[in-house]
Amino acid sequence: MEPEVVEAELVLPSYLSFKKVQMYEKYPKGQSRGRHWKHLKQIIQAENYQNYPPDEPNYVNIESPPSMHPCKKICDITGYEAPYYDPRTNLRYANTEVFKVIRSLPNEYVQRYLALRNAQVVLK
Repeated sequence: MEPEVVEAELVLPSYLSFKKVQMYEKYPKGQSRGRHWKHLKQIIQAENYQNYPPDEPNYVNIESPPSMHPCKKICDITGYEAPYYDPRTNLRYANTEVFKVIRSLPNEYVQRYLALRNAQVVLK
């Protein structure tokens, strides 16, 4: 071969941008393809939670201070979020169809629904 041809081969890049890259070139054997997610045990070991004070809430302890946000009002019949409540029965409802059902319920069933929510009326 002529010396000019040998020098020209050294100038060319090994990767040409117009060629498709094969997967084995992109990810050599032993490397992961995507994002690596840590499990809870790995997070706990990395963070050294045993060094934290016991009254500070973290992943390990369940005890935490009460929430400062008001609790959501849930419909007693359907389970949807309830913006309304019936002043006669004190049951919460989500829409007019549920309101019709609530008004047709006997008092015994109303007391059962209130007992589920711990809002039953105790007569003395």
